Amino acid sequence: MIVAVGTSNPVKVRAVENVFSKFFTVTVVMKKVPSKAPPQPIGLDVTIEGAISRAKGALEAHQEAELGVGIEAGIIPIPKTLSGYMDQQFAAIMDRSGRVTLGGGPSFEYPRFLVRRVLDEGIEVNNVMAELTGEPFIGHKEGAIGYFSKGSLNRTALTELAVLMALIPRLNADLYLGF
Repeated sequence: MIVAVGTSNPVKVRAVENVFSKFFTVTVVMKKVPSKAPPQPIGLDVTIEGAISRAKGALEAHQEAELGVGIEAGIIPIPKTLSGYMDQQFAAIMDRSGRVTLGGGPSFEYPRFLVRRVLDEGIEVNNVMAELTGEPFIGHKEGAIGYFSKGSLNRTALTELAVLMALIPRLNADLYLGF
């Protein structure tokens, strides 16, 4: 099976390869594609639309792929949180017939100052994290989750969960009506 991932981030590609290889003999290819989401997605709809557009773009960019995967992280408004927002990744898997399955990963909260900078100044989380950590490409390495969890969880593992959740209906197609 060939799976195209709509990204230029090796962390996302590694996560897709790790998950798919548990179930399939797979070749995963990276395809840098545009997203319909802005550079810093804010909100559930925008984040999910970004993941879907990346999955579709990956399929279009690699004609041999059976599936396209798009992964998008966004800050999502969540009531009762300290800052009002949480970071969450979503994965979309699209097949050649256009069917999409979605999966979300665990969410975590950023400090208020970070959320304020993103919302008020329009700065991407990655840029604020680069300032905070001194690591300009933290999103291509352990990610913000690695920093905030003191290394107990990294971005690859976090992304794997979103990808696995999106794969569940495909692993159990007989149980999902209309699939």
